[in-house]
Amino acid sequence: MVPDWFVRAGDRPEFWTGERCFITELMNHPAEPAVSLAVARVEPGVTTQLHRLDGVTERYVVRKGRGIVEVDGIQQRLETGDQALIPAGAAQRIENDGDTDLEFYCVCTPRFFPESYIDLETPGDASA
Repeated sequence: MVPDWFVRAGDRPEFWTGERCFITELMNHPAEPAVSLAVARVEPGVTTQLHRLDGVTERYVVRKGRGIVEVDGIQQRLETGDQALIPAGAAQRIENDGDTDLEFYCVCTPRFFPESYIDLETPGDASA
């Protein structure tokens, strides 16, 4: 019998998102509603979709590459080891202006859920 506190690794493939980046979910399980953890990968020259997460605070922790994060219209360069704390509801995106992939951990509190994602680029998709 498997204990309740154990979550099997399973198959966690990287997948493409409409946000214009690749995601690998490392931890996002109903057993731990307080937090989720993923790795995002943005290819050189790509800027992710402008969006917000309603009710979810997100922290980026850069593990490889460099880029420019934008939060509520304010831009900041990020390099390996840097972090950005993005408040719930803040408009956000990140640009990879380097020549290698930009990879960063996405730590969400509470855990990420698809309904929290609000597209701010596509007309008619953003909610007030």
